Amino acid sequence: MESPEACSSGEASPVAAERPSEAAALRALIDRVRAGEVDAAREVRRLTRASARHRRKLAPAVEPLVAMLRAGAPDAGEAALLALLNLAVRDERNKTKIVDAGALEPLLGYLQSSDLNLQEYATAALLTLSASSTNKPIISASGAIPLLVQVLKEGNPQAKNDAVMALYNLSTITDNLQAILAVQPIPPLIELLKGGKRSSKTADKCCALLESLLAFDQCRVALTSEEGGVLTIVEVLEEGSLQGREHAVGALLTMCESDRSKYRDLILNEGAIPGLLELTVHGTPKSRMKAHVLLDLLRNSPYSRSKLQPDTLENIVTNIASQIDGEDRGGKAKKMLAEMVKVSMEQSLRHLQRRASFA
Repeated sequence: MESPEACSSGEASPVAAERPSEAAALRALIDRVRAGEVDAAREVRRLTRASARHRRKLAPAVEPLVAMLRAGAPDAGEAALLALLNLAVRDERNKTKIVDAGALEPLLGYLQSSDLNLQEYATAALLTLSASSTNKPIISASGAIPLLVQVLKEGNPQAKNDAVMALYNLSTITDNLQAILAVQPIPPLIELLKGGKRSSKTADKCCALLESLLAFDQCRVALTSEEGGVLTIVEVLEEGSLQGREHAVGALLTMCESDRSKYRDLILNEGAIPGLLELTVHGTPKSRMKAHVLLDLLRNSPYSRSKLQPDTLENIVTNIASQIDGEDRGGKAKKMLAEMVKVSMEQSLRHLQRRASFA
């Protein structure tokens, strides 16, 4: 999320020039912020809630607001934090200005606050600031990553959602992936996925982050050690948004490509095939491609087929890649899905029982 206050609606049409009285009022407001007035910080927060023009005109308030934030008084700190949060929303210059003014140190302090509201606001601020490519390496070097993972483990629901999105923003710097893994994010990521809607934006970012982290063996071991970990990703594959399903199939593909013999049966046993088949027809271009590649990896078993009978799930999967192409992909997919339900009743029942145990 961005600011809990800010929204995209309600913005009046920009004006070419502000009235002299308005300009004087804004200068006076900034002077009051410099004087440390808490009510002035609250007024900045109010004016910048939905106004890009006020975010720009009140940019000179950033440094005194950061000074107020650093002073440590609870009421002043909260007012300054919320004003800075609104100033940063959808304003790249203010994002960098806030970091340059020294806001990170007090923000990291608030991440560790026992006041869960302050922790939530600080997490939202870091999420907003971390959207700036200029800020990402500075935030990464500040020690924010372990604290964000701690919020992911112990924060309130909104703070957890914002923490995972901030971690995703920072994960786009490849060097940060090991730093994220070092503080054991997999259990809280899976817990967050289990507890929320599979089609939510939070689920999208969880799966996107997992897709990147699963390039490392440490993450793959942690995920498969987590009860219901792979199953939860399969559920996003089936029930998620288009973006979430794209990342979910990417996560499973990364696992299978890293060690096919180790992860192939695990992915099959969690019932990934129906969701993969549907993606080959209804997914995004990237998810369709990833689903095809993963199905290819799942279809030809290196193990003995002596126990397999004709028409088992394995034999159906063997023919998927060749059968799904062509003009009648949708009809073929539906036919295969129906056949799969018929010939894999036992496996489907086992899968449903496993889901029920994690509900």
